Amino acid sequence: MCDIREKLLRSAEITSFQRKVYLELLNVPAGETVTYGELARRIGCRSAQAVGQALKRNPFAPEVPCHRVVAADGSLGGYNGERGGEVLERKRALLAAEDALPDASRY
Repeated sequence: MCDIREKLLRSAEITSFQRKVYLELLNVPAGETVTYGELARRIGCRSAQAVGQALKRNPFAPEVPCHRVVAADGSLGGYNGERGGEVLERKRALLAAEDALPDASRY
């Protein structure tokens, strides 16, 4: 069986930028979160929005845990390109299961 890093390295369905974002995101352990801006800084990108767009297109979720990326103000931000509804509740549930909800997202 192929691990997720190998899948990312071999995938022809993602761009090199997405690959860089997803590989770095694998370094965020369960129970922790990172902001879009911090993830961007970690890969040498100046655009949190570009990181958000890459995450929006993540075909490997939740194996590549884009649910661990939150907004700078502690809100959940988005998930799968949505900023509300059932999809965002799924992100909240994934974070709650890891005991990783940011304070601003607990309500």
